[in-house]
Amino acid sequence: MYQNERVTVGITCFNAHDTIGNAIRSAQSQEWPDLEILIVDDASTDGSPERVASLIADDSRVRLISHGENGGAARARNTIIEAATGDFIVFFDDDDESAANRVMLQVAAIKAFEASKGFRRVACYASGERIYPNGYLKPLPAIGSAGTIPCGMDVADYLLFYRRRPDYFYGSGTPTCALMARRELFRELGGFDPSLKRVEDVDFAIRLALMGGCFIGTVDKLYLQHSTQGSDKSPDANHSAEIAVAKKHEGYLRSIGKYHYARHWPNLRYYHFKRQYVRFIAEFLVIAVRNPILAISHLLATGPKRLRHERRMNKRKLQ
Repeated sequence: MYQNERVTVGITCFNAHDTIGNAIRSAQSQEWPDLEILIVDDASTDGSPERVASLIADDSRVRLISHGENGGAARARNTIIEAATGDFIVFFDDDDESAANRVMLQVAAIKAFEASKGFRRVACYASGERIYPNGYLKPLPAIGSAGTIPCGMDVADYLLFYRRRPDYFYGSGTPTCALMARRELFRELGGFDPSLKRVEDVDFAIRLALMGGCFIGTVDKLYLQHSTQGSDKSPDANHSAEIAVAKKHEGYLRSIGKYHYARHWPNLRYYHFKRQYVRFIAEFLVIAVRNPILAISHLLATGPKRLRHERRMNKRKLQ
């Protein structure tokens, strides 16, 4: 089944000495005959490169590329895109584990879409799960794994300011750890924006959507993501990056009258995480004055789910 094309598995690594082994083993175990595995170490300081070298010594399919200085996930992924020789590129995170049939099922999904639509600007996302230290398991269904296939500007509108089409299934968004696409598509879009230290995956999907691209997903859960903390995942880092994405797409947002909304909504998430509730309320009122229906529906759709998720995430592990 479609196994005459090469697939590049790309793994970015930064201070992942204790987790990178599982990611590499799940890549090596893929049920695909022509497989290339590229690992980019982004100037780790915890012995990760030596750990990787010891794990791949006997596997000619795997190559380690080391950055001299830390440049962030987007730059590391761009190194993979530049070095890849595969017809498809699929990304694994350094603390995730993927099912052995992940590559096979994502290639099959892309091929089926191309055959039925005659269109190659498509990204495929795997469904998965995220596990937290307390054992809480959060399902991560893939965008496009149900309903009408999401395509074009409607996806950009969802990612930028949460305008939703009722016939689209947006799932868990557009995380790179679940992404496969043709190498030519990554290169056509210019890869990931290295100026973004977070949400570079959202920006990539927005650019694809604005080019008319489509988003498909697997129903099968094909990866397990281990929840980890880090300074690059802080509310401050996320807040800055989300605002940068809104500013980057200011021209499009102003053309449809939604720049103010997209620019200010990240403040609500930031104030929530910082427990600055007075500022949260004041900011929400400013947003709601301009877009009352969108703001209220957005808050009602995401707020309760976020609070339930945080309760489960923070619940003490049962002994």
